[in-house]
Amino acid sequence: MSAEAASPGVPVRKRSRPRIDLRRLGRVALLGPVSRGRLPDAIGHVAEAHRAHHPDADLSVLSRAYVLAECSHRGQMRKSGEPYITHPLAVTLILAELGAETTTLTASLLHDTVEDTEVTLDQVREEFGEEVSYLVDGVTKLEKVDYGDAAEPETFRKMLVATGNDVRVMSIKLADRLHNMRTLGVMRPEKQVRIAKVTRDVLIPLAERLGVQALKTELEDLVFAILRPEEHAHTQTLIAESESGPSPLTAIAQNVRSTLREAGITAEVLIRPRHFVSVHRVRMKRGELRGTDFGRLLVLVGEDADCYAVLGELHTCFTPVISEFKDFVAAPKFNLYQSLHTAVVGPGGAVAEVLIRTHRMHKVAEAGVVALGNPYAPDVTAPAGDEPADGERADPTRPGWLSRLLDWQESAPDPDTFWSTLRADLAEDREITVFRTDGRTLVLPAGASCVDAAYAQYGDGAHGCIGARVNGRLATLATALGDGDTVQLLLARDTASGPSREWLDHARTPAARIAIAGWFDAHPEDAASQDAEDARYAPYADGPAGAEDGDDGGPGWPPAHPRQQPGATAVTGDPDGDTDGGAGGGAAGDRGGDVGGDAPACLVTLVAESFGRPRLLADLTEAIATADAAIVSATVEPPSEQRVRHTYTLQLAGAEALPALVRAMRDVAGVYDVSRA
Repeated sequence: MSAEAASPGVPVRKRSRPRIDLRRLGRVALLGPVSRGRLPDAIGHVAEAHRAHHPDADLSVLSRAYVLAECSHRGQMRKSGEPYITHPLAVTLILAELGAETTTLTASLLHDTVEDTEVTLDQVREEFGEEVSYLVDGVTKLEKVDYGDAAEPETFRKMLVATGNDVRVMSIKLADRLHNMRTLGVMRPEKQVRIAKVTRDVLIPLAERLGVQALKTELEDLVFAILRPEEHAHTQTLIAESESGPSPLTAIAQNVRSTLREAGITAEVLIRPRHFVSVHRVRMKRGELRGTDFGRLLVLVGEDADCYAVLGELHTCFTPVISEFKDFVAAPKFNLYQSLHTAVVGPGGAVAEVLIRTHRMHKVAEAGVVALGNPYAPDVTAPAGDEPADGERADPTRPGWLSRLLDWQESAPDPDTFWSTLRADLAEDREITVFRTDGRTLVLPAGASCVDAAYAQYGDGAHGCIGARVNGRLATLATALGDGDTVQLLLARDTASGPSREWLDHARTPAARIAIAGWFDAHPEDAASQDAEDARYAPYADGPAGAEDGDDGGPGWPPAHPRQQPGATAVTGDPDGDTDGGAGGGAAGDRGGDVGGDAPACLVTLVAESFGRPRLLADLTEAIATADAAIVSATVEPPSEQRVRHTYTLQLAGAEALPALVRAMRDVAGVYDVSRA
């Protein structure tokens, strides 16, 4: 069976329809509605692109949407001098070429009508239905951006809220921004820079998160030209020079086609040119560009198994560069992307990068969620009565990162916090999945800690978290989690417990950081008290610094006596530490003797290991006193990785009271072990 091959020779920069002449479309649009039954010429390009992906699509609804949009926008002009209707036409064409379904295209044509014209949302609903009305309303909620310091963050906060239940709203917004970036040249240079920076920091990462690579790469190149004009010009020159002669990828591509044909594997082998920013990144990484650095080979096959068959043939018949191999088919990226990546050495030692994927994987890689169609189309296979309660729109295409982002944005106290946190969150490009003990999962950014897992699972209830078990073993809250870990979070019984400031150093997710900071803002007195307690943990050995009888240490705390070095063992019997019998000796726990009185007593030395938290020392000493034991001496070692080790020498009425004492100490929140010294 022969491989399907692209025409050999010099690769074209981009295989797509030629850029549409918007000025001509503007003149066509001014002619107004056409006769009944004939598709308006101005929307013909949209219809052609749409039918390429959806051959059976009903184009009449697009025709009606265009007529309404053209009539309502008639007389409005863009800053470029074009009739305004050219903008919704261009946005809709972008989405049509990506394969968006008819409902999205209809809403895209109408996306500015409710905001900028006399058309009402009720009119849209009556004419085009609830689904289109919902999308138009979502886009309408994104008020016009004046690109001020506070306006832009607030606008994108609204965008996220509007997008919350339908990723198609965000798809329309991304296409809208792409067309605006294409026509940005009519604006003042300083405004171009401002818009380009926002696009770079927020819109491009969002396009990456949604998997819409076609939009992302063009946005990157447009931003690159504005923010780095000299480097863009240099890259443009390098690309032009590479295209002036034959590409070394051509020979390698032909060899790959022959290899797959002989193996009986049906495949399409293409040369995929790199876009400007990609070439620039390779140059920054390598210094000198090789002839094969201006593109990559793309191998398209029919089934998932064929991807691995192609990989096997390439690694058998060519010398593979093993360090370049990545399997995103078995483990898709967070944005739905699937592909096998490898690199092989061709004739003359030329190294070519190769992408291997199915045709469907390629469509999703280019268009992301846009290629997945209408996520709310009725599922005929679903049992009756499976609809979400209270009209909730459960979007199956909405990835976990977007759900988390929508959750924490509600808690961001001000635009600046929202903006900085959004940018940091979008910079995370990998996710991990960890398992809860109830079998459910938590999806977190790579590098997340137990602190992040706690807030992801319990929200504000995580303020009382005192520790965790990771894969069955005790771990501190600072422990970084790995993909596939099982995490059990331990909560204090005291609902008034608060977080530690150290948690901010270990929190990677915005939800955790905002919640922790919010607790300290809401509890300034508790925060100050905790800071003071944390500060005195390290130096004290006998109890809280400056503690007097019954003060802070709880009932039964002895008068202060000479301080010992951190980690030293307290001595029983004489408060001055001059008598024999150490807390570390087993005999000290068994012998009876006189301690400050004539009555015989049982002395025992116990070691309590716990997670550090506010009021831990007071709660322990209270538990000891409640068990009718008196503290003879105590040592608290400096905290290490949020763990604290306490050593107490205690006076009991008799040995029979020891089990109850140990149980009482173990019941203190945060204490995970109590043992004899």
